[in-house]
Amino acid sequence: MPISPGTRFGPYSVEASLGAGGMGEVYRATDTRLDRKVALKVLAPHLSSNPDLRQRFEREAKAISSFNHPHICILHDVGTHEGTSYLVMELCEGDTLAERIARGPLPPDQALRYAIEIADALDKAHRQGIVHRDLKPQNIMLTKGGAKLLDFGLAKYRPPETVAFDEPTQQKPLTSAGTILGTFKYMAPEQLEGKEADERTDIFSFGVVLYEMVTGKHAFEGRSRASLIAAILDKEPESISSVAPMTPPAFERVIRTCLAKDPDERWQTAHDVLLQLKWIAELGSEAGVAKPVLARRKNRERLAWTTAAIASAALLMTAGVMVWRAARTERLSLKFNLVPPDDVNVDFDLQNCGALTISPNGRLITFIGKKGDGKPMLYIRAVDSLEARPLLGTEEPSFPFWSPDSRQIAYFAAEKLMRVDLNGSPPIGVCPVEPSARSGGWNSEGTIIFSPSSLSGIYRVAAGGGKPVIVTKLDTSQRETTHRWASFLPDGKHFLFMAGSHSSGTRSESNAIYAADVGTGSRSLVLRARSNVAYSQGYLLYERDNVLVAQRFNPGKLKVEGDPIPVANGVRYDTAFFRGIFAVSSNGTVVFQPGRSAAANELAMFDRSGKKIADVTAPGGFLECRIAPDGTAVALTIEDVANGTTDIWIQDLTRGVRSRFTFGELQEANAVWSPDGKRLAYSDVQKIADDVFVKDVAGGEEKPLFVNDDTKQPSAWSPDGRLIACDVRKTGQNKSDIWLVPVDGIAKPYPFIHAPFDERGGNFSPDGKWFSYISDESGKPQLYVTSFPDRSKRWQISTDGGVGGFWSKNMKELVFVDLKRNLTSVSIEEEGNALKVGKATVLFSSAGVVSGDLLADASEVMLIREPDQGVGRPLTVMTDWTADLTKSH
Repeated sequence: MPISPGTRFGPYSVEASLGAGGMGEVYRATDTRLDRKVALKVLAPHLSSNPDLRQRFEREAKAISSFNHPHICILHDVGTHEGTSYLVMELCEGDTLAERIARGPLPPDQALRYAIEIADALDKAHRQGIVHRDLKPQNIMLTKGGAKLLDFGLAKYRPPETVAFDEPTQQKPLTSAGTILGTFKYMAPEQLEGKEADERTDIFSFGVVLYEMVTGKHAFEGRSRASLIAAILDKEPESISSVAPMTPPAFERVIRTCLAKDPDERWQTAHDVLLQLKWIAELGSEAGVAKPVLARRKNRERLAWTTAAIASAALLMTAGVMVWRAARTERLSLKFNLVPPDDVNVDFDLQNCGALTISPNGRLITFIGKKGDGKPMLYIRAVDSLEARPLLGTEEPSFPFWSPDSRQIAYFAAEKLMRVDLNGSPPIGVCPVEPSARSGGWNSEGTIIFSPSSLSGIYRVAAGGGKPVIVTKLDTSQRETTHRWASFLPDGKHFLFMAGSHSSGTRSESNAIYAADVGTGSRSLVLRARSNVAYSQGYLLYERDNVLVAQRFNPGKLKVEGDPIPVANGVRYDTAFFRGIFAVSSNGTVVFQPGRSAAANELAMFDRSGKKIADVTAPGGFLECRIAPDGTAVALTIEDVANGTTDIWIQDLTRGVRSRFTFGELQEANAVWSPDGKRLAYSDVQKIADDVFVKDVAGGEEKPLFVNDDTKQPSAWSPDGRLIACDVRKTGQNKSDIWLVPVDGIAKPYPFIHAPFDERGGNFSPDGKWFSYISDESGKPQLYVTSFPDRSKRWQISTDGGVGGFWSKNMKELVFVDLKRNLTSVSIEEEGNALKVGKATVLFSSAGVVSGDLLADASEVMLIREPDQGVGRPLTVMTDWTADLTKSH
């Protein structure tokens, strides 16, 4: 029954009716104590009379009243008057979103602005554990201050009985309809199926609201309740682009993801949606917003944006992020740090080291990150922003690079070269590649150059797709095993790349930067270096001894001029990929990750929880470690940072004395102990590739055991001392096989595991009955165990990828590193002629670990670890870096 004007509910005096719905009636009222206009919602009698429901309502209303958000209608009070419960809300003047949509779809810029405000409100609510459950245009008020989300006071209420659908709301439909479980047309599929609603349920309803905002039509239609249910459960809404062609593609993609039937396929948080919407608004026409619309928005909101810019500048400075934008008469270089986002796990180690790039226009950087247990994705972050957003569909990417207009990114994933547009369109495949493909370049003519594998020359392909064509070939006479890090010069006809050898030190003559013609492949030497290289502002930038240097370059003559000049010290270098962790834009902005050289790597013992027990020795250039069978010594591969060579040393763990074991000119590595601990097998670079040698620990001459033009690296010695397992990569091939090398030197080496996959890292079980190894036959490296020597039986040990594979002496355990960088243990139990494989258990994260080995009893692990882990390190940005060069040189 309607309440007459003048009726009092405590201090609140009713003035006029505003609306009515299935849950109660809403009135304009005055708070007589504060002389404040409020909205008074009187609950239906059948709800107020239930003490349990009333108590729960009051408890939730108190929680919601703690909200202090500009786009959530404030709850002022809750009470009971003569047995009738009521709540008091902020009085919002304006039209509901439903009334606005009734006049036609909203312009894209206006819809985007309201969408950001609503998403921000939802994010605030969800973070406090509140799920709205009745998000619809009727519950969104459009005021002078923006959108206001209403009816959180009823949102969490759920009657214990069966679901009842909404009753129509008369007049201004301000209130929740029917029940708090949601209004029928806006319910998510899981609500219709009677399942528990969560934050993703609100996200589906939000998608329905956004669809109506931009199209003026309902997302789902039906002549009856049954047909409407069927549409929500099984049908997709009509394409937005066909109804509202001016809608930005990125905005449509956001809406489509909200409307996914499966909650797991939707945006998982309102914060994710908010970041996407903000990014679309920031990029404007670059994200697909029509330029006239963008211009109107900029003119109308210039003052607001100016005010926001001042506030943002203060925030960025507080976070250690500064951007110089003012015009200046004197050219200055500005240097500042970018701290990784708190909610994203950022990793620049190993395969992710090539993920750091900067767009040609110097505005955006990329990195690979993930949230929680999700898959790694490509993220974009503006240099002058604290926020980052993922590029949807770019799961498990590597080595991205930009189009010249800064609007698209190419990258590698799932053995394909992919490209993705920043406007939100899904990624598109360009051509197939090997799993070890390396980064490339993109010119204005639409030609992409790249390395399809780590052991190939440079290829070119049209950005629109096609068959790759080889451009450069490896010169084996110069011991080249790889061409990589191709990048175009300004003319788009020539490009730079690094030619290198996997079997030589960083100072070897085999490593050089060349300039080549993209049409003919003819090349000329530019300089000697083992680094990625980039052209910017008349200079070539590359890394040398953890220093980023710049050297004058004449693009017309393809020649360097003068000496290299230091730009930044302490720039991280990844020896596994021959790449400095830096990137340069066309307009003179540099971004890099600080780091120290291998000379600072630590060697220490850790327990099974990852806690350091003791340092083995002082930091040094440690790259590999293998513990002797009796645990009294460790074979170390140590890099001579000064000349880029590596040698094997033996450290006595009892006395702490270290002695040099090999004395080659280039690289000796991959040491494995004989079962009695009296000999070491290792690889030694001779002519073109690694050869296998054996030498007594006590000294003497080394004995060649496996010598030819293939690359060979020993991985394990059999318990009976007769065989050595080796990874063998035939000349000209990209994948390894596992061979067995008889130690007697009489019998010839022979392949043990030979397949069209990459097999490596073989290791014998302590009793010699089993053999573990890594294979990528499933599409990613996994750890397997096979019976030895007949290979008649086999088991897959890892489930989420794996590298390494160390057996415990008691045969009860295999320890390896999964692809999430976790040191992982799997229990093993022999049952006759079979193995029973247990569940994988994560021991600790091995991020930042270079190499490791397990004690025989598996109680402790020795690790070589970088002094600073790659995860979470800040990035350093330098603007206008050439200003400092010209002043000092």
